[in-house]
Amino acid sequence: MVSIAQYRQYIQTLLMSMAKDREDENVEAQTILDTERDHYQLIYVGWHNKKRVFGPILHLDIKDGKIWIQWNGTEEDIAAELEALGVPKNNIVLGFHPPIMRQFTDYAVY
Repeated sequence: MVSIAQYRQYIQTLLMSMAKDREDENVEAQTILDTERDHYQLIYVGWHNKKRVFGPILHLDIKDGKIWIQWNGTEEDIAAELEALGVPKNNIVLGFHPPIMRQFTDYAVY
């Protein structure tokens, strides 16, 4: 059984790696790591072609011993990456799906 502390480490490592891979000179990829309340985000901040860039790209929470993927604005399969790190499917919730639809995924319903 993997501990909540290990889930925190997995999420932080994943977000930091993604932030490093996505930075450019005009748009900064920032990680927001709230380990006290278990909210984690990757956001973009900056300018692209005279347009403001600001917003969440990825949002994960840990609730009731499960990792909730609240938002995934990337093309990465975050759930699969968490699985590869050792998180069982029944401890991953696709929070961006309506509750009624979660039963049709291979992941946790709540």
